[in-house]
Amino acid sequence: MDQQAEHVLRVVEERDVRFIRLWFTDVLGTLKSVAIAPAELENAFSEGIGFDGSSIQGLARISESDMLARPDASTFQLLPGRDSPHTARIFCDILTPEGEPAPADPRAVLKRALGVAAEDGFTFYTHPEIEFYLFHLNEDETAPLVPVDTAGYFDHVARGQKGHDFRREAISLLESMGISVEFSHHEAGPGQNEIDLRYADALSTADNIMTFRTLVKELALERDFQATFMPKPLQGEPGSGMHTHLSLFEDDVNAFHAPGAEYQLSPTARSFMAGLLRHSHEIAAVTNQFVNSYKRLWGGREAPSYVCWGHNNRSALVRVPMYKPLKGQSVRAEYRGLDAAANPYLAFAVLLRAGLKGVQEKYELPEEAEDNVWALSDGERRALGIDPLPGSLEQACRVMESSELVADTLGESVFQYFLENKYHEWDAYRAQVSPFELSRIGLI
Repeated sequence: MDQQAEHVLRVVEERDVRFIRLWFTDVLGTLKSVAIAPAELENAFSEGIGFDGSSIQGLARISESDMLARPDASTFQLLPGRDSPHTARIFCDILTPEGEPAPADPRAVLKRALGVAAEDGFTFYTHPEIEFYLFHLNEDETAPLVPVDTAGYFDHVARGQKGHDFRREAISLLESMGISVEFSHHEAGPGQNEIDLRYADALSTADNIMTFRTLVKELALERDFQATFMPKPLQGEPGSGMHTHLSLFEDDVNAFHAPGAEYQLSPTARSFMAGLLRHSHEIAAVTNQFVNSYKRLWGGREAPSYVCWGHNNRSALVRVPMYKPLKGQSVRAEYRGLDAAANPYLAFAVLLRAGLKGVQEKYELPEEAEDNVWALSDGERRALGIDPLPGSLEQACRVMESSELVADTLGESVFQYFLENKYHEWDAYRAQVSPFELSRIGLI
């Protein structure tokens, strides 16, 4: 047993931890959990905990159902709030009975992608800006959603009002678990909030996002709210994205930084960004995996709809922020297409591999989009070589289906299951008769 695992066992004993929650996700990004007693933890570290993998979305076929969840000691953390101090959580790696990484474990997918980057000498860092809505809790799913406030972008909600206090409490819970928050604010939609996590390596960030979403949803329920990371919950209001800042480091040096270059972008940064743009259609079904995702992308209000890049251009899919022009370590690219509801393990994996493909093949970055891309005509965009993103989940799946890059990144089992699940979602969606359709033919 390694030193980290031994340290965790000591902390469990010293802090009188009564329950250990083992966490992992299915292929679609749903958090799964099993609780074990502290007496079982040592054996879990060494051998894993057995479970039926065929009962988890996309993880295993019935003929290969036996799986092991082995906790990653580096992710141990005491849970705050009502669980404190007697409950802890640990993220798990999913293994086959032979002790090999399960091909369909989303965490293993990201680890494989990080391994490809490491072979080229890179570490991948990410910084997500996570948006979500808060609604008053209503058990009637057919009732209209009622936001908890009517504030707008950067509004200073007075102390005692629900949105302001909620963000403060959520941040306190996150930081009590060692998850650093950079800043937070009210977003543009009524009841819409944003909390930004600090830069970290991509695997830690993905774990933190799963923890973040869980804590926010649980805290909301305790306050009789409902928190949702749904890409577009309200018609006519902004969708919820997860704009994510990306960079590659070589040891402690930012590989995206080149002093004196335009926007201080190195050739590595420019090729990485070119890879994101060139493969954006192929990876869209992963970064935007729901039918509802395309209502955010094509619903206006700041969501990126077209494949282009720009400096401080918020209509671009890839943006180069310049908040600290004299600090080379902060040079980065921001990918603005990602949904707040995406599976972070799979999304970071395809973003990384798309960017690395650009670096490895030395892709040329196209001309910068200096205008508001939304305001251009279709003809003007065509003349500039600016293509639209997929307009629906079905379109995204059709492109992904022929993508060698995505197939290699996800692995055969995840790739096939993901596509099958998404086509089922599309078929179920298009079979629905909506109030919009009924109203158009005069039945309402």
